[in-house]
Amino acid sequence: MAELLFLSHRVPYPPDKGEKIRAWHILKYLLGSHNVHLGCLADDAADLRQLNELGRLCASVACFRVSPSLQKARALVRMRPGRPLTLDVFHNGALKQWVAQTLRGGRISRIFVFSSAMAGYVQNYHDCPRILDMVDIDSEKWRAYAPYHRWPMRALYAREADTLLALERQLVREFDSTLFVSEAEATKFLTLAPESENRIGWIDNGVDLERFSPKHTFASPFSNDSINIVFTGTMNYWPNIDAVTWFAETVLPLIRQKHPSANFYIIGGMPSRAVMRLRKTAGIIVTGRVPDIRAFIAHCDVAVAPLRIARGTQNKILEAMAMARPVVTTPEGFEGLRAMPGRDLLVAKAPDAIARSITDVLEYRYPNLGSAARKAVEQYHDWQRTLPALDTWIAPRSGNYSKRKLISAVE
Repeated sequence: MAELLFLSHRVPYPPDKGEKIRAWHILKYLLGSHNVHLGCLADDAADLRQLNELGRLCASVACFRVSPSLQKARALVRMRPGRPLTLDVFHNGALKQWVAQTLRGGRISRIFVFSSAMAGYVQNYHDCPRILDMVDIDSEKWRAYAPYHRWPMRALYAREADTLLALERQLVREFDSTLFVSEAEATKFLTLAPESENRIGWIDNGVDLERFSPKHTFASPFSNDSINIVFTGTMNYWPNIDAVTWFAETVLPLIRQKHPSANFYIIGGMPSRAVMRLRKTAGIIVTGRVPDIRAFIAHCDVAVAPLRIARGTQNKILEAMAMARPVVTTPEGFEGLRAMPGRDLLVAKAPDAIARSITDVLEYRYPNLGSAARKAVEQYHDWQRTLPALDTWIAPRSGNYSKRKLISAVE
């Protein structure tokens, strides 16, 4: 089999959050046709325990421990005009040396880079095709952050947005192919970088339909007499913090006016201090990391994703839909999903509209919402359907590798 170098800014196993889910499923798919040499960074000591499993699957694995706070401090010290901080936050000298050694000798025939943050490790290597999965437009994420923060963070986020967009455009020009998480994300990038038209594509995010299935049974983690609204996610991630705080302050009180027994469960590891403070509010439960989020999803009355800032496709929504649970989200959370609002899930923006949608679900005005949600993800967000589109980008090609038209995983 062909030799492929796979670079990831996180240890791509286990697939238990955000970017790790997509990275793992892509890696697993590529392992079916390549000898994969995996280089990655670990910002959590628990991730290091997964290296034996990855070593069993990959031809070689190099993982280097990093401290997020130290990396960010170093990036600030190294700040210079025109250079995004992201590159230095994810720079590691030992990984750079390992990449150079792995590429020496020409045995690697393909390079797959997961996240633009890792592109610098192979930016000057041109001896084989390089595929970049940018996943989301990170520059747009930082741009969205800025208005919600005060100086100096507002200025810092705006600077990161501008410098990172310039880098993203440069990478699309330099790499042979660049992928995004959805058609919507790829189309958005084209509005920012119209010169990229023939150089980008997308692979729709999927969900593990076997693991997240309504056929599984779980003991309920809730009390029998309560109405249970759940939010799942990594709870030190700022868009998630903002989402649950905003929901708790503006939406939940409206719901509890009609349904006083409604509880809002915030489920996910590493809750920030701001999230922990929400426990003081009546009807809010912060669980922290739980052994299995599926028990909470399976027994909830409604799953919510009240995101005001979002990029790409939300795994939390796909997982709840796959388990045939009613989902209420915002237009930002809906972006990138192949589903029909009003049939497969409910989409609302203002607090009163979100509260009304949730109340409609609680009062059984959408009895088929969960089953329709499951059908939608089976059709459009099954990894077995989305991942074969990778073959178009990975397969050997002669001539100019970059002459690729914008294509989708599901026509």
